[in-house]
Amino acid sequence: MKDVHTSERAVSTKAVFGVLLVGAFIAFLNQTLINVALPQIMDRLHIAAATADWLTTIYLLVNGIVIPVTAFLLERFTTRQLYLTSLGLFTVGSIICALAPNFAVILVGRVVQAAGAGVLFPLITNVIFVLFPPHRRGFAMGVFGIAINFAPAIGPTLSGWLLEGHSWRVLFFIVFPIALADWLVACFLVRNVTETQAQRLDTFGVILSTIGFGGVLYGFAEAGTRGWSDPAVAGTLVVGMLSLVLFLWRQLVISHPILEFRIFRYPMFSLTTVVNVVVTMAMYSGMILMPIYIQNVRGFSPLLSGLMLLPGGIVMGIMSPVTGRLFDRFGARWLAVLGLAITIATTYALTRLQLNTSFTYVTVVYTVRMFGMSIMMMPIFTAGLNELPLALNRYGTAMVNTLRMVAGAIGTALFVTIMTNRGAMHAKQIMQTAGISPKDTAHVLAAAHQGAVMGINDAFMVATLMTVVSFVLAFFIRRTEPKEDIIHQRARVAAQASAGPKVAGVGQRISQGD
Repeated sequence: MKDVHTSERAVSTKAVFGVLLVGAFIAFLNQTLINVALPQIMDRLHIAAATADWLTTIYLLVNGIVIPVTAFLLERFTTRQLYLTSLGLFTVGSIICALAPNFAVILVGRVVQAAGAGVLFPLITNVIFVLFPPHRRGFAMGVFGIAINFAPAIGPTLSGWLLEGHSWRVLFFIVFPIALADWLVACFLVRNVTETQAQRLDTFGVILSTIGFGGVLYGFAEAGTRGWSDPAVAGTLVVGMLSLVLFLWRQLVISHPILEFRIFRYPMFSLTTVVNVVVTMAMYSGMILMPIYIQNVRGFSPLLSGLMLLPGGIVMGIMSPVTGRLFDRFGARWLAVLGLAITIATTYALTRLQLNTSFTYVTVVYTVRMFGMSIMMMPIFTAGLNELPLALNRYGTAMVNTLRMVAGAIGTALFVTIMTNRGAMHAKQIMQTAGISPKDTAHVLAAAHQGAVMGINDAFMVATLMTVVSFVLAFFIRRTEPKEDIIHQRARVAAQASAGPKVAGVGQRISQGD
């Protein structure tokens, strides 16, 4: 493995970090901008809701294909090559969407956008761990958290405000010039800060990964609307899971895997990853259920729905660097415990929603809930990666991001399914108890609304119980420092042992020392 050149190491840390942060901000903002615009796109392009949903589904699927291979990309290509390529693809995809004459072209633009955006999070995380020592990584990840937390939160509000008097195309015309300007600045400022190594890509592994993660993500994404018994949902889930089993087996037997599953030998990385996955699923309960409650049940506009979510995003943006400094000083355990305690209390408070619950109550509880999550999300993520040797960081980043993405899809499908099924059951019980005739449209609608609220409450109760599991696990988190690369070390020992008796003896002594 070759060393990074001294001149490249000397590049300004603030300059590189600042440029990367802007790119991340605009990419994460883009994730939620389009959601509010889907009704207008359906109306202007004369397409059905199921067709329009592909603009969000395809973005998720492409991310599911790209993110698992980012460890290989980070090892094979330089920081400069990857950032310029990924941000360039995102920029080109944005202008394709803005100028698209029909739905098919928009879909192509979303694919191009997602192909670029999927690389950015793992790339920037890896750069942070190279540029900053362990005692400064919490603050750096906290600043990065402004982009990944604040940007998606303001997306719906900004989108709703712009769509009040403009076409959906303006959303992409806003993203494009900012992304282009950042790309041009990156051409002058960004240099390589990581180490590279020529490696062959495991093509068969990529195929299995694509089918596996793509099938699972699509299946869970569609399960919430089509139902679990739908042939397309069941079929893609089965094929996806079988492909993932084969993918896991292959990654454990080949010498240079795409996703290094053996990093789960590091106990603190494993623990924080489990907590991260469960918290991510619980977080999606609020992101999915609250807009449904505000818009579909209460009848508020998408703009008001966005305004309800906005304070929580602002709080997360403000708290991210503060939490980062606290992590550098105190570690992740008590931040995680405090944050999860707040999350449990506020998630339980959302199990008490009614048809007349005030907008202020919902906004305050949701904002405090996001405050609790802001305290512990990045510290948990950083604490796990801190245990890994720098050479394995790219694998850890790719693994956590892949699992979080799958957790988000599972969480979305799970909570929508609970809300739908329990809501229908409650509505039926209300109609039977009150003796409401199916022909009595007004009372049937009222029962459906009441049932929907009760279904949402049930979904939040499940989210509360999931958060309690993470709360218990958080007490076992401890401060970590990078450990030895036991994965590659054992591989070297095995290679030495097969080389001959003399080398094997050396290998045994090394193994005993480990």
